[in-house]
Amino acid sequence: QVQLVESGGGLVQAGGSLRLSCAASGIISGINVMGWYRQAPGKQRELVAGITSRGMTNYADSVKGRFSISRDNAKNTVYLQMNSLKPEDTAVYYCNAEGLTAYTGSSYSSRDYWGQGTQVTVSS
Repeated sequence: QVQLVESGGGLVQAGGSLRLSCAASGIISGINVMGWYRQAPGKQRELVAGITSRGMTNYADSVKGRFSISRDNAKNTVYLQMNSLKPEDTAVYYCNAEGLTAYTGSSYSSRDYWGQGTQVTVSS
């Protein structure tokens, strides 16, 4: 059974920093892309940042220069370092694993997985 477990959310003042972590557990042979999405109240879920297994990254324009995504392939873990946080960064942040290949009990199969979400609140 594959699970994505997030940690690191919380309350921080504007200008502060937080580091989110997301670890995928299970019998996993590989993950194509790991990323972070966020959803603010009344808004659609949006991509924040993504990173491929080879380390190629992409970011939403709103976080470029402030956020940094990284991953540890050996640990099936992705991180999001968030600096210079703004009140508009307040949202529930979700970890995503795209193309995660795992043993399901009888064979290996690939699909996308989501974490349960972690709240990030930035006060002004």
